[in-house]
Amino acid sequence: MYMYIHTHTHIYKLHWSFGFPLPIISCIFSPDGLEAFRKFLKSEFSEENVEFWLACEDFKKTKSSTKITLKAQRIYSDFIEADAPKEINIDFHTRNHISQNISEPTLSCFDDAQRLIYSLMAKDSFPRFLRSNEYKELVKKQQNRNQKRWLPFL
Repeated sequence: MYMYIHTHTHIYKLHWSFGFPLPIISCIFSPDGLEAFRKFLKSEFSEENVEFWLACEDFKKTKSSTKITLKAQRIYSDFIEADAPKEINIDFHTRNHISQNISEPTLSCFDDAQRLIYSLMAKDSFPRFLRSNEYKELVKKQQNRNQKRWLPFL
């Protein structure tokens, strides 16, 4: 199911850069889809994955070098650092590379980790989400919304 999204160009760019099907991106960028996916991930104790992915997307939009450093440190301490409160599951090489470069962060410093987490969500969490009650409720909500849009007298 594809949901209506306002930022098509950004989504297609992400689709091709990550090389995974568009539905997960559609879900993450739809407010209702994101809410349902987060609820599902929370039930699986893995909401840190989507939180990290969203934090990275926000980080990439940062313009000020001071804010880049502050946001990078926050992402690192929240998600990357060993025993971080929301530690994500990435390989040693990726974690080590980020750790070595965090003192002078760039807007692409989390790209490899973000790609790994996106892949994990796309291959593991998202297929289970598509079979979940949260997804069924999302589809029903979307269908009701579409029906009301076309049949305003209901």
